[in-house]
Amino acid sequence: MTDPNPMTPEGTEPFLELTNVSRVYGDEVKVYALREVSLRIMPGDFMAIVGPSGSGKSTMLGLLGCLDLPTSGSIRIAGEEITTLDDTNRTRLRGRTIGFVFQQFHLIGHLSALQNVETALLYRGMKPNERHDKAMDALERVGLGQRWDHRPVQLSGGEQQRVALARSLVADPIIVLADEPTGALDSKNAENVMQIFESLRSPERAVVLVTHDLGVADRADRKISMRDGEIVGDDRKVRA
Repeated sequence: MTDPNPMTPEGTEPFLELTNVSRVYGDEVKVYALREVSLRIMPGDFMAIVGPSGSGKSTMLGLLGCLDLPTSGSIRIAGEEITTLDDTNRTRLRGRTIGFVFQQFHLIGHLSALQNVETALLYRGMKPNERHDKAMDALERVGLGQRWDHRPVQLSGGEQQRVALARSLVADPIIVLADEPTGALDSKNAENVMQIFESLRSPERAVVLVTHDLGVADRADRKISMRDGEIVGDDRKVRA
């Protein structure tokens, strides 16, 4: 494990914990995408996961996001073991605790920015006006309140990524997982998006950026380095 997060009181439980997790592909010839990995993601973590192609970053992301299950080992989110849950309950836990931001924005073309953000709140028993208000608040948070009625084609790449980020935040997840969130952006828009991510630091949330961009990783408070399916480094900055 790693040094404790100074934002987190001693004795605080991790938001997400992997214990001796392996992910193996193949039957006759076994390929270890992850091998005996243990990791604790704590409240307040602002973390980057880095490593070369084939290091296991994508496999790690799938497991952290409950999109895949390990071949062996334990994964607990908010104290709940996910490997024993059926698909329905695992999906429910993921929706309640995790927000995703992908390199490709995955916005729905015929919906406005506001409606795209609202999709994350469907099937939660909310009244339409409550969904509307929460989605507007999320758009305001990423600086797009005035663009609420624009469809994706009317937005720049940076604005589309901010809509995707608002969608990931609108349900107040305890963990935000971002896969190469600046990979499709020019330097100016990438900087804007990184400033938003940095603003998300909170004792009530953990932010995890999976990236090959060392410039992005250097802005995180904690850097997990991977190689050949294993964690080979876990470094934390001391913030003034």
